[in-house]
Amino acid sequence: MPLLSIRNVSKVYYPRNQQSVLALDQCNLDIAKNEFCVIVGPSGCGKTTLLNIIAGFENLTEGSIVLNGSPLAAPGTPVSPGPDRMVVFQHGGLFPWMRALENVCFGPIARGQMTPAEAREKARSLMARVDLHDMEDLYPEDMSSGMRRRLEIIRSIIGEPEILLMDEPFRALDAMTKAVVQDFLLKIFDTSPHTIFFITHDLTEAIFLADKVYVMTSRPGRLKKMLSVNLPRPRTLDLVNASEFLRLKDELTDVIHEEAQKAFELGEREAAR
Repeated sequence: MPLLSIRNVSKVYYPRNQQSVLALDQCNLDIAKNEFCVIVGPSGCGKTTLLNIIAGFENLTEGSIVLNGSPLAAPGTPVSPGPDRMVVFQHGGLFPWMRALENVCFGPIARGQMTPAEAREKARSLMARVDLHDMEDLYPEDMSSGMRRRLEIIRSIIGEPEILLMDEPFRALDAMTKAVVQDFLLKIFDTSPHTIFFITHDLTEAIFLADKVYVMTSRPGRLKKMLSVNLPRPRTLDLVNASEFLRLKDELTDVIHEEAQKAFELGEREAAR
Protein backbone atom coordinates (compact mmCIF):
# COMPACT_ATOMS: atom_id res chain seq x y z
CA MET A 1 0.00 0.00 0.00
CA PRO A 2 1.41 3.44 -0.91
CA LEU A 3 1.80 5.94 1.89
CA LEU A 4 0.10 8.65 -0.19
CA SER A 5 -2.47 7.79 -2.85
CA ILE A 6 -3.83 10.51 -5.14
CA ARG A 7 -6.80 9.35 -7.21
CA ASN A 8 -8.51 11.28 -10.05
CA VAL A 9 -7.86 14.62 -8.38
CA SER A 10 -9.18 17.71 -10.14
CA LYS A 11 -9.30 21.32 -9.01
CA VAL A 12 -11.44 24.08 -10.49
CA TYR A 13 -11.07 27.71 -9.49
CA TYR A 14 -13.98 30.12 -9.80
CA PRO A 15 -12.52 33.66 -9.95
CA ARG A 16 -15.12 36.34 -9.24
CA ASN A 17 -16.80 37.56 -12.42
CA GLN A 18 -14.46 35.44 -14.55
CA GLN A 19 -14.58 32.14 -16.38
CA SER A 20 -13.79 29.07 -14.26
CA VAL A 21 -10.24 27.70 -14.48
CA LEU A 22 -9.45 23.98 -14.50
CA ALA A 23 -6.09 23.86 -12.72
CA LEU A 24 -5.76 20.08 -12.17
CA ASP A 25 -7.44 17.37 -14.22
CA GLN A 26 -7.69 13.73 -13.10
CA CYS A 27 -4.29 13.46 -11.42
CA ASN A 28 -3.23 10.01 -10.23
CA LEU A 29 -0.10 9.40 -8.21
CA ASP A 30 1.15 6.94 -5.58
CA ILE A 31 4.08 7.66 -3.27
CA ALA A 32 5.63 4.84 -1.27
CA LYS A 33 6.81 5.22 2.31
CA ASN A 34 10.29 6.78 2.49
CA GLU A 35 10.23 7.64 -1.21
CA PHE A 36 11.72 10.87 -2.50
CA CYS A 37 9.19 12.04 -5.10
CA VAL A 38 9.93 15.11 -7.24
CA ILE A 39 7.35 16.96 -9.35
CA VAL A 40 8.39 19.07 -12.33
CA GLY A 41 6.43 20.91 -14.98
CA PRO A 42 5.97 24.31 -16.63
CA SER A 43 4.92 27.33 -14.58
CA GLY A 44 1.19 27.38 -13.91
CA CYS A 45 0.71 23.64 -14.41
CA GLY A 46 -0.73 23.06 -10.93
CA LYS A 47 2.27 21.68 -9.01
CA THR A 48 1.80 24.00 -6.06
CA THR A 49 -1.97 23.59 -6.20
CA LEU A 50 -1.54 19.84 -5.75
CA LEU A 51 0.88 20.37 -2.86
CA ASN A 52 -1.54 22.82 -1.23
CA ILE A 53 -4.37 20.28 -1.43
CA ILE A 54 -2.20 17.62 0.22
CA ALA A 55 -1.12 20.12 2.89
CA GLY A 56 -4.71 21.06 3.65
CA PHE A 57 -4.51 24.65 2.43
CA GLU A 58 -7.02 24.09 -0.38
CA ASN A 59 -9.91 21.74 -1.10
CA LEU A 60 -10.13 19.55 -4.19
CA THR A 61 -13.04 19.55 -6.63
CA GLU A 62 -13.01 15.88 -7.64
CA GLY A 63 -11.19 12.74 -6.59
CA SER A 64 -9.64 11.66 -3.31
CA ILE A 65 -6.37 11.59 -1.40
CA VAL A 66 -5.51 8.89 1.13
CA LEU A 67 -2.60 9.21 3.55
CA ASN A 68 -1.37 6.05 5.29
CA GLY A 69 -4.70 4.31 4.73
CA SER A 70 -6.86 7.17 6.06
CA PRO A 71 -8.92 9.51 3.84
CA LEU A 72 -7.28 12.92 3.72
CA ALA A 73 -9.28 14.84 1.12
CA ALA A 74 -12.45 14.38 -0.92
CA PRO A 75 -15.06 16.71 -2.48
CA GLY A 76 -17.09 18.44 0.22
CA THR A 77 -14.75 17.22 2.95
CA PRO A 78 -13.07 20.06 4.85
CA VAL A 79 -9.32 19.57 4.80
CA SER A 80 -7.07 21.08 7.43
CA PRO A 81 -3.30 21.15 7.96
CA GLY A 82 -1.89 18.68 10.47
CA PRO A 83 1.38 17.53 12.00
CA ASP A 84 1.34 14.49 9.70
CA ARG A 85 2.12 16.86 6.77
CA MET A 86 4.80 19.51 7.19
CA VAL A 87 5.65 22.12 4.57
CA VAL A 88 8.93 23.85 3.71
CA PHE A 89 7.87 26.96 1.83
CA GLN A 90 9.64 28.61 -1.08
CA HIS A 91 10.03 31.93 0.72
CA GLY A 92 10.70 30.57 4.18
CA GLY A 93 8.60 30.49 7.31
CA LEU A 94 10.85 30.98 10.32
CA PHE A 95 9.56 33.16 13.13
CA PRO A 96 11.82 36.24 13.07
CA TRP A 97 11.26 37.00 16.77
CA MET A 98 12.49 33.53 17.84
CA ARG A 99 16.05 32.28 18.10
CA ALA A 100 17.12 29.27 16.00
CA LEU A 101 16.61 26.69 18.76
CA GLU A 102 13.24 28.18 19.69
CA ASN A 103 12.10 28.00 16.05
CA VAL A 104 12.89 24.29 15.84
CA CYS A 105 11.29 23.47 19.20
CA PHE A 106 8.11 25.51 18.78
CA GLY A 107 5.96 23.03 16.81
CA PRO A 108 6.29 19.85 18.91
CA ILE A 109 5.94 21.83 22.15
CA ALA A 110 2.85 23.72 20.93
CA ARG A 111 1.23 20.47 19.74
CA GLY A 112 2.04 18.67 22.98
CA GLN A 113 4.19 16.11 21.19
CA MET A 114 7.21 16.75 23.40
CA THR A 115 8.11 18.44 26.64
CA PRO A 116 10.34 21.52 26.30
CA ALA A 117 13.33 19.47 27.51
CA GLU A 118 12.65 16.68 25.00
CA ALA A 119 12.21 19.17 22.16
CA ARG A 120 15.46 20.98 22.99
CA GLU A 121 17.40 17.72 23.15
CA LYS A 122 16.09 16.53 19.79
CA ALA A 123 16.47 19.97 18.20
CA ARG A 124 20.11 20.18 19.25
CA SER A 125 20.76 16.72 17.82
CA LEU A 126 19.18 17.68 14.47
CA MET A 127 20.97 21.02 14.36
CA ALA A 128 24.29 19.24 14.85
CA ARG A 129 23.53 16.97 11.88
CA VAL A 130 23.29 20.00 9.58
CA ASP A 131 26.26 21.88 11.09
CA LEU A 132 24.14 24.36 13.07
CA HIS A 133 25.18 23.15 16.52
CA ASP A 134 26.67 26.52 17.51
CA MET A 135 23.89 28.65 15.99
CA GLU A 136 21.04 27.99 18.43
CA ASP A 137 20.98 31.53 19.88
CA LEU A 138 20.96 33.33 16.52
CA TYR A 139 17.87 35.04 15.14
CA PRO A 140 16.94 34.25 11.51
CA GLU A 141 18.08 37.68 10.33
CA ASP A 142 21.56 36.90 11.62
CA MET A 143 21.82 33.67 9.62
CA SER A 144 22.75 33.14 5.98
CA SER A 145 20.15 31.94 3.48
CA GLY A 146 21.66 28.46 3.50
CA MET A 147 21.55 28.29 7.29
CA ARG A 148 17.90 29.35 7.32
CA ARG A 149 17.00 26.68 4.76
CA ARG A 150 18.72 23.99 6.84
CA LEU A 151 16.94 25.22 9.95
CA GLU A 152 13.56 25.12 8.18
CA ILE A 153 14.18 21.53 7.07
CA ILE A 154 14.97 20.23 10.55
CA ARG A 155 12.11 22.27 12.02
CA SER A 156 9.78 20.47 9.64
CA ILE A 157 11.00 16.95 10.53
CA ILE A 158 11.48 17.22 14.30
CA GLY A 159 7.91 16.03 14.86
CA GLU A 160 8.39 13.09 12.47
CA PRO A 161 5.57 13.85 10.00
CA GLU A 162 4.21 11.20 7.66
CA ILE A 163 5.22 13.28 4.65
CA LEU A 164 7.40 16.33 4.06
CA LEU A 165 6.09 18.77 1.42
CA MET A 166 8.72 21.04 -0.16
CA ASP A 167 7.65 23.78 -2.58
CA GLU A 168 10.76 24.88 -4.53
CA PRO A 169 12.62 25.36 -1.24
CA PHE A 170 16.01 26.11 -2.82
CA ARG A 171 14.88 28.31 -5.69
CA ALA A 172 16.21 31.57 -4.26
CA LEU A 173 19.64 30.17 -3.38
CA ASP A 174 22.78 30.73 -5.41
CA ALA A 175 24.28 27.66 -7.08
CA MET A 176 26.96 27.02 -4.45
CA THR A 177 24.58 27.38 -1.47
CA LYS A 178 21.98 25.24 -3.22
CA ALA A 179 24.51 22.42 -3.67
CA VAL A 180 25.42 22.55 0.03
CA VAL A 181 21.79 22.48 1.21
CA GLN A 182 20.90 19.68 -1.21
CA ASP A 183 23.76 17.66 0.24
CA PHE A 184 22.49 18.19 3.80
CA LEU A 185 18.96 17.21 2.76
CA LEU A 186 20.24 13.98 1.21
CA LYS A 187 22.31 13.20 4.30
CA ILE A 188 19.18 13.53 6.44
CA PHE A 189 17.22 11.41 3.96
CA ASP A 190 19.90 8.70 3.83
CA THR A 191 20.37 8.41 7.60
CA SER A 192 16.69 8.65 8.60
CA PRO A 193 14.49 8.31 5.51
CA HIS A 194 11.39 10.46 5.16
CA THR A 195 8.66 10.48 2.55
CA ILE A 196 9.20 13.66 0.54
CA PHE A 197 7.01 15.44 -2.04
CA PHE A 198 9.34 17.99 -3.66
CA ILE A 199 8.54 20.60 -6.32
CA THR A 200 11.24 22.15 -8.50
CA HIS A 201 11.91 23.71 -11.90
CA ASP A 202 15.55 22.60 -11.78
CA LEU A 203 15.89 19.35 -13.73
CA THR A 204 19.39 18.62 -12.44
CA GLU A 205 18.12 19.05 -8.89
CA ALA A 206 15.13 16.80 -9.62
CA ILE A 207 17.26 13.87 -10.82
CA PHE A 208 19.95 14.37 -8.17
CA LEU A 209 17.45 14.15 -5.30
CA ALA A 210 14.68 11.87 -6.50
CA ASP A 211 13.74 8.23 -6.47
CA LYS A 212 11.01 9.12 -8.97
CA VAL A 213 10.40 12.24 -11.06
CA TYR A 214 6.87 13.02 -12.24
CA VAL A 215 6.28 15.42 -15.12
CA MET A 216 3.08 17.46 -15.15
CA THR A 217 1.49 18.80 -18.33
CA SER A 218 0.71 22.44 -19.00
CA ARG A 219 -2.61 23.61 -17.58
CA PRO A 220 -4.82 21.81 -16.85
CA GLY A 221 -2.23 19.83 -14.91
CA ARG A 222 -2.13 16.09 -15.44
CA LEU A 223 0.59 13.58 -14.69
CA LYS A 224 2.24 12.98 -18.07
CA LYS A 225 5.30 10.84 -17.37
CA MET A 226 7.17 9.15 -14.55
CA LEU A 227 10.91 8.52 -14.56
CA SER A 228 12.48 6.12 -12.09
CA VAL A 229 15.90 7.37 -10.98
CA ASN A 230 17.87 4.20 -10.35
CA LEU A 231 21.06 5.90 -9.28
CA PRO A 232 22.97 4.68 -6.22
CA ARG A 233 22.69 6.30 -2.81
CA PRO A 234 24.33 8.03 -1.07
CA ARG A 235 24.71 10.50 -3.91
CA THR A 236 27.59 12.87 -4.47
CA LEU A 237 27.93 15.84 -6.80
CA ASP A 238 30.15 13.97 -9.27
CA LEU A 239 27.08 11.88 -10.12
CA VAL A 240 25.75 14.69 -12.32
CA ASN A 241 28.36 13.80 -14.95
CA ALA A 242 27.51 10.08 -15.01
CA SER A 243 26.14 8.72 -18.31
CA GLU A 244 22.87 7.52 -16.74
CA PHE A 245 22.32 10.89 -15.09
CA LEU A 246 22.83 12.68 -18.40
CA ARG A 247 20.53 10.24 -20.19
CA LEU A 248 17.76 10.89 -17.65
CA LYS A 249 18.27 14.64 -17.94
CA ASP A 250 18.02 14.52 -21.74
CA GLU A 251 14.80 12.51 -21.54
CA LEU A 252 13.34 14.85 -18.93
CA THR A 253 14.36 17.94 -20.90
CA ASP A 254 12.56 16.69 -24.03
CA VAL A 255 9.32 16.09 -22.13
CA ILE A 256 9.48 19.42 -20.28
CA HIS A 257 10.27 21.38 -23.45
CA GLU A 258 7.16 20.02 -25.13
CA GLU A 259 4.96 21.07 -22.21
CA ALA A 260 6.68 24.44 -21.81
CA GLN A 261 5.91 25.22 -25.45
CA LYS A 262 2.25 24.40 -24.87
CA ALA A 263 2.19 26.60 -21.77
CA PHE A 264 3.74 29.48 -23.73
CA GLU A 265 1.16 29.18 -26.49
CA LEU A 266 -1.66 29.01 -23.92
CA GLY A 267 -0.37 32.18 -22.26
CA GLU A 268 -0.25 34.02 -25.58
CA ARG A 269 -3.84 32.99 -26.41
CA GLU A 270 -5.10 34.13 -23.02
CA ALA A 271 -3.24 37.45 -23.29
CA ALA A 272 -4.86 38.08 -26.68
CA ARG A 273 -8.41 37.71 -25.37
